[in-house]
Amino acid sequence: MRSPASLWDGWWFTPVPRARIAWLRLLGYGFLPFDMLLLTNSALAHAGLPADLYQPVRLARWLHLPAPTPVAMYLLLAVTLVSAAVAAAGRLPRAAGLVTAAGYLWWVTVGMSYGKVDHDHLALVVALFVLPTVGRASIRDREGCHASGWSVRCVQIAVVAAYFLSAWAKVRIGGFPQWPNGATIQWALSRRGTPLGRLLIDQSAALRVGQWGLLIAEMVSPALLFLRGRALYVGVAMCVAFHVVTWAILSIHFLPHAIWLAAFLPLERLGDRVGARRGERERVAVG
Repeated sequence: MRSPASLWDGWWFTPVPRARIAWLRLLGYGFLPFDMLLLTNSALAHAGLPADLYQPVRLARWLHLPAPTPVAMYLLLAVTLVSAAVAAAGRLPRAAGLVTAAGYLWWVTVGMSYGKVDHDHLALVVALFVLPTVGRASIRDREGCHASGWSVRCVQIAVVAAYFLSAWAKVRIGGFPQWPNGATIQWALSRRGTPLGRLLIDQSAALRVGQWGLLIAEMVSPALLFLRGRALYVGVAMCVAFHVVTWAILSIHFLPHAIWLAAFLPLERLGDRVGARRGERERVAVG
């Protein structure tokens, strides 16, 4: 019988192929330009505001980050995206990756120090910091690695934490059972609902059931960390379905968070498919 310490280490450091790290890096670094230029580009707009409007969040206060300036933010954008491109190319994966992580953390910290904090960037920030720790990784490297296992586990925990802490915030701020019995989704639909979503505004009972379902799902989300095989894939599919629905009825996509559900999937198998297709093309060319 394994000791508790052995079980704990096995859960944290279960070997994961380096190929999964390589795919997750491509996903994260490839997503950064879209995020920084379209989703969190408010950091650039904020840099042009008067400094007294800067209300740094706690992390910014701890790090003594000054109010942003246009020159500083454009320089930060350039450095972060260039280092991300270098890391994505497999060059200096640790150094370039950590520069990317630090730059992006500064970017979103400044962007969210003007009154609005988005909780859908937690997994992205964590992933950018832990993925470089593995070192070099290839999409065709199926060798199991304890460092890869730890890195993937950290990303998975960040994904689950965003769901679970969202449920905790609902209960802490909205009250229980006041929040699930309230009209939060109905209010959101009236404020920013899509044409499809507005069809649901008058369905109070159904929306209340949906709120209960959402709260329960977020509270049990830590189960994703312990599920395996088909049960895990079903859980991931349900999370994806939730994000598709919120986008369809509210135009809320949670992409910076949702993409990291991929950390629960055996992405290393994609490398086998890429290799098989390449081999098939080579055989056709030779033939």
